[in-house]
Amino acid sequence: MQAKLQEQLSHADAEVILERLPDRIRAALLARAAEIEYPVEAVVEMAIASFLDSEALGFADCKPGRGQ
Repeated sequence: MQAKLQEQLSHADAEVILERLPDRIRAALLARAAEIEYPVEAVVEMAIASFLDSEALGFADCKPGRGQ
């Protein structure tokens, strides 16, 4: 069976990630999602992508090593 390629983080995957983060980071991501009225999975994705590449808006735009 071939794995399905996803270009965006699913809500379920974001929930798993959030559960494993320290409370203050989880709270900050949830607050940011509420503030900008975006789904939390989009905010988590943007946070990870911007860590990997400061010019990326999301995983699809991410080119690791470019922003370093």
